Amino acid sequence: MTNREAYLAVKRILTKAGKESPAFDAACLCTHFLGLDRPGLAVHGAEQADNAPALLEAARRRAAGEPLQYLVGKWGFLNLDLAVGPGVLCPRAETELLVRTAAAQLPPSAAVLDLCAGTGAVGLGVSSLRPDVRVTCGEKFDAAFAYLAKNCAAYPELGVTPCRLDAFSAADAAAFGPLDGFLCNPPYVKSGEIPGLQQEVRQEPWTALDGGGDGLRFYRAIATLWLPRLAPGGFAAVEIGEDQGPAVSALFCAAGLSRVCVSQDLDGFDRVVCGVNK
Repeated sequence: MTNREAYLAVKRILTKAGKESPAFDAACLCTHFLGLDRPGLAVHGAEQADNAPALLEAARRRAAGEPLQYLVGKWGFLNLDLAVGPGVLCPRAETELLVRTAAAQLPPSAAVLDLCAGTGAVGLGVSSLRPDVRVTCGEKFDAAFAYLAKNCAAYPELGVTPCRLDAFSAADAAAFGPLDGFLCNPPYVKSGEIPGLQQEVRQEPWTALDGGGDGLRFYRAIATLWLPRLAPGGFAAVEIGEDQGPAVSALFCAAGLSRVCVSQDLDGFDRVVCGVNK
């Protein structure tokens, strides 16, 4: 089987499975398993595919719903290449809005906490855009923390510190601060909606998706335990589900924050709530 034949075989498998972007997925898998991107496939398409069996097995797993990010083991986020795999939430493009909002509004030389950090996409992303800030990434779960530690170690120049933190631990919150910045992309899917999510998303960890019956469980903990750790003038921002802007804004206001606002993503959906401690 040649490299071109291998690419076409993968694309056929994914097309038959009804994947939304079979050509894109096939190209990503070929880059990872054959070492050839699209231009490389064009140049070396007639050559023998050395790793075709592994590539085709990955295509079948992708067709069965395994996240593409898990199959290739890393994913791009802003200017970063983050390790990702089973047990951690895949970095998503819409989370860039949270990172860019924070980078634009954090005070100089801010001490920042990224809670529910997962891969560290938010904390590492902010640090890459704002080298002056000092970021700590907090994560509770073992599998996710392993990826967080790996990604922080891969970018030592960013100086991001991984640590174990539980979003619902009053002791963890009391031991932390004062903070100039608080960031979080928490689980915010309503428990009852998880079975209806895309097949790929359902393979990501439940602990990174389930926001409780109304999707707001983590935001209530944030407002009660973590926003009080903000220093005067400290900035807070969280990612939200598209219908959660009013409820999360109300929690921010009740916690004493001012200048509370909601930002929309490129698709026009509410995506980030932010505010400033008085």
